[in-house]
Amino acid sequence: MSTQFRSDKPIFVQVREQIEDQIVNNQLKEGEQAPSTNQLVQFYKINHATISKGVTQLVDEGILYKKRGVGMFVAEGAKQKLVQKRKQAFMNDYVIGLVQEAEKLLITEDEIIDLIKKARKGDKA
Repeated sequence: MSTQFRSDKPIFVQVREQIEDQIVNNQLKEGEQAPSTNQLVQFYKINHATISKGVTQLVDEGILYKKRGVGMFVAEGAKQKLVQKRKQAFMNDYVIGLVQEAEKLLITEDEIIDLIKKARKGDKA
């Protein structure tokens, strides 16, 4: 985990996203215990309320769940929920704009696919 926070989004969002990344990358698996808010406060050296806000959002979304007196755990299906959420965000943030710009430039679907393949190989367009 990186303790470098960016100024473009709230810290609680960045903490939440780092936990999400750990789940998506299989560093935290479904059913496993997640770090406690106290552990996260110690690690990040930031306010307990800030950590709690990010963790509470993950609980509200069904990504984490609390076992009273035991701790926080990764919920079953959490990785799939996160992957679906990120796919939708990818569509909204990147694909829609790409398609709109391609239409303006009269780039065909096949040409877009070729450009994507070139980009994956590291070729310059």
